[in-house]
Amino acid sequence: MILVADDDPMIRFLAQQALENRSFEVELAENGGEALEKFEARTPDLMLCDVMMPIVDGFELCTLIRAMKQGEHIPIVMLTGLNDANSIEKAFSVGATDYCEKPMNWELLPYKLNYILRASTAFRDLQVSEERYSLVARGANDGLWDWDYKDDKVYLSPRWKSMLGYEEEDIGNDPLEWIGRIHRDDKSRVITELHAHKTAKTDLFESEYRIKNAENNYRWMMCRGLAVRDDDDVAYRMIGSQTDITDRKQAEEKLVFDAVHDALTGLPNRILFLDRLSHCIELSSRRENYNFAVLYLDLNRFKVINDSLGHLLGDKLLVEIGARIKQVIRKGDTLSRLGGDEFVILCEDTSDITMATNQAERIHKELLRPIDLEGQKVVVSCSIGITESSIGYKRPEDMLRDADTAMYRAKVRPSSRYEIFDSTMHEKAMSILRIESDLRQALEEGQFDVYYQPIVEISEETVSGFEALIRWNHPKLGVLIPDDFLEVAVESRLIVPIGRWVVTEACRQMQTWKEQWAEARDWTISVNLSAPELAQPDLISAINDILDKTGLDPIFLKLEITESSLIKNSSHALQTMNTLRTRGIHLSIDDFGTGHSSFSYLHQFPFDELKIDRTFISELDKRADKQQIVNAIVSLAHNLGMTVVAEGSASGAIYENLRGASCEYAQGFSIMEPKRAIQISRSIAFDVDRTDITGFNTD
Repeated sequence: MILVADDDPMIRFLAQQALENRSFEVELAENGGEALEKFEARTPDLMLCDVMMPIVDGFELCTLIRAMKQGEHIPIVMLTGLNDANSIEKAFSVGATDYCEKPMNWELLPYKLNYILRASTAFRDLQVSEERYSLVARGANDGLWDWDYKDDKVYLSPRWKSMLGYEEEDIGNDPLEWIGRIHRDDKSRVITELHAHKTAKTDLFESEYRIKNAENNYRWMMCRGLAVRDDDDVAYRMIGSQTDITDRKQAEEKLVFDAVHDALTGLPNRILFLDRLSHCIELSSRRENYNFAVLYLDLNRFKVINDSLGHLLGDKLLVEIGARIKQVIRKGDTLSRLGGDEFVILCEDTSDITMATNQAERIHKELLRPIDLEGQKVVVSCSIGITESSIGYKRPEDMLRDADTAMYRAKVRPSSRYEIFDSTMHEKAMSILRIESDLRQALEEGQFDVYYQPIVEISEETVSGFEALIRWNHPKLGVLIPDDFLEVAVESRLIVPIGRWVVTEACRQMQTWKEQWAEARDWTISVNLSAPELAQPDLISAINDILDKTGLDPIFLKLEITESSLIKNSSHALQTMNTLRTRGIHLSIDDFGTGHSSFSYLHQFPFDELKIDRTFISELDKRADKQQIVNAIVSLAHNLGMTVVAEGSASGAIYENLRGASCEYAQGFSIMEPKRAIQISRSIAFDVDRTDITGFNTD
């Protein structure tokens, strides 16, 4: 719609005819005031107005329209006299879009106005686009950028700059304002990636990098861009966005860190340690003189400390130990926590084994300093196993395994602070592994048997009971005694199901004898109870079930417990033993004299019987000092209300010495070797009138 304003009616008529013939809608006004009213009533797409008009002339009308919001961008074409340069200049100054000279060429006028309208529409679309872009740039969370390659200038949006803590005026349009702030480790890569997309080698520019902010810290950014190309596919600009991904990167880095580090101490975990150990093995295969060593460290008695002080302080102790070890090892070495109280150290580039042993000595010395745990002073010792690369390892797991094996050797040798691995240790470890596997199979296939050794009442020389001793009928190695497999059974915890089978079988057999022979009515059956068995929370219920199942009266069952078993967990052991004693079961302290705190246990725990270790009984008839020790032990036991059994005793003079010391019972291979139940039963059946030891020596 065209608004024509002119005071000449002929001009208005000719303009209307020319424009309507070309499908324009025309609105007419005979002066500036009327034109202003019609403009406000209905905004035209273009206005054609004369310069000189009554009421309001064309200049003032143009000025008023441009002041209106809806008239800001409407094209205004002024009608001026021929060669009226002053009017033309003034028309442009007040906001005219173009001008037409009088007299008019009415046939060309529609074409001219149509061209002006198209240009105006394009201009308005461009303005809208720019406004939209400006709004997006201001409101977007991402920073926008536009790199003009022709001028080599880059536009960085206000948001782009504020993301880095800068104001609008702080950063110019030189590309170095952007590229120069990228971290030096990322810069060359980013430049390469930008160039690759600029030269159409990639479909999209996309890169993650670190960029310095106003506080001289680095933030992680994700940057994307797309090149604009000409008809020859040459990029003349690239436009893109930049997103702050610092939080995501930090979260990813934490996940990666947590995956290869111990959550408690922050030290490398097993995964990272094995990776670094693999690298050392690979390096040693390429460098002839490159050597390294592994130290496997385990804290001594940590469980006691942890149970006594609580797990919270136990964790603090582990953190402090990790920090102390880290202080004394070399800077390039790796300290790792494998779990629990086990640490491992990778000593790289060692000239000889002394570098590793010196490391072990420094660790031992450092741990001797007391650790303060909320007022509680704790001193921790450790056992260390060492293995070196000269053995020629191919797999990191094997080297770690051998260091663990050496550590275990150090742990079972109280005087040893560390042990260096040798091939015999591996052979023994493999032997233990085979025994453990065979033990599991033995349990499944019933390869165990119980032998019975009589306990003799010295004064009457009659049998008072038996001790049940396990034997293993190994399919390849023959009959094995406990010394051949007991240590492995304890370490593997298989001693628990094995021990319960022995108790069950021994109680069943003793009840059978009592039902068959009157001579057996007062006999007792003694069974050894290991530390792992004593520590089982269901031990009481298991013993009760066995007694109920076999029908044996509890007063005929004796459980023999070594001093070392009591050291493991004395408070739990005391509670368990008191419950067993209340049930009527007798308790015997076995191998007395071989422990470190023997006498303290005699009054602390509810023992009924004391078994003197064989080391005190041998040569009793030849050494006066041993006789004095035995006399003292027997006297002490009697004063505490306990009976005494001498282990390993022999007939003759030793037997008489025991009688003279008022020792009640004796037991040993010299009296009679352990026999199967069938052999014992045959001895009873052979001579029911003989219940002395002579009768049981009949096979």
